Amino acid sequence: MNLEEYFARTGYKGSLEKQDLETLTDIFQHHIRAVPFENLSIHCGEKITLELEHVYNKIVRRKRGGWCMENNQLLGWVLKRLGYDASFLGAYVFNPHQNAYATIMTHLLVKVVLDGKAYIVDGGFGVSYQMWQPMELVSGKDQPQAPGVFRFTEKNAIWYLEKMRRKQYIPNQNFSNSDLLEKKECRKVYMFSLEPRTVEDFRFQCTYLQTSPDSLFTKKSICTLQTTDGFRALIGWTLTETTYNYKENMDLVEFVTLEDEEVEKTLKEKFNITLDRKLVPINVKGFYTI
Repeated sequence: MNLEEYFARTGYKGSLEKQDLETLTDIFQHHIRAVPFENLSIHCGEKITLELEHVYNKIVRRKRGGWCMENNQLLGWVLKRLGYDASFLGAYVFNPHQNAYATIMTHLLVKVVLDGKAYIVDGGFGVSYQMWQPMELVSGKDQPQAPGVFRFTEKNAIWYLEKMRRKQYIPNQNFSNSDLLEKKECRKVYMFSLEPRTVEDFRFQCTYLQTSPDSLFTKKSICTLQTTDGFRALIGWTLTETTYNYKENMDLVEFVTLEDEEVEKTLKEKFNITLDRKLVPINVKGFYTI
């Protein structure tokens, strides 16, 4: 494991000496535009493990992506190696279909302290809820980014993340009522405390999320990647390409349904992913929004 190989994977060529917000943002953006948020291992008969060397090999050498416990663990390792004051936190993800936060802490994220200010650096959420810049950990402040306006709110030592999106233009009206589309303009994302966590705190969740019939990740094969102006997502056989601020206060959301034989070709062309095993796409309705 070495930083040079990781940065070759993400394409980052900036400073490795500076520890400032501009450098942190640059490293972070290279990660989210090179490394997909994906759970394809579950649907290829592979097991997802949390050993850092395994995560490194999967993402850096095999040029795969991963979910939050993989992406953010690797990102945290990189930042610590560079000298950043980085630590892990654990979050409870909001489920819009149940209108409630999960009861299991399933989301791992990174906190970085720079010049006395705390920031959340989360490279493992994907789709339209993927932040593009580190977010300052302050309550009640709108933090506009390309994907929309993010905001933290703190109440009784619990922090809540929400996002306000733009209107959506969907050329293919067959998808205008798709359950993959977020209907609300303001959406809760997750809640967390500032209690430090370790990767060990996620062992059970890692197994549960890839085996339980109640898990979103067993119900859908997901691969998403941020681009310079939006993001791509392949969920089951549905390819979505979103362009942020395509028109004034409007995002363009384009949908295509793929045939079986197009799925792996699309993974290669759109996400730079080549799988070792045969993918079995799945998309149980009613469980995901973009």
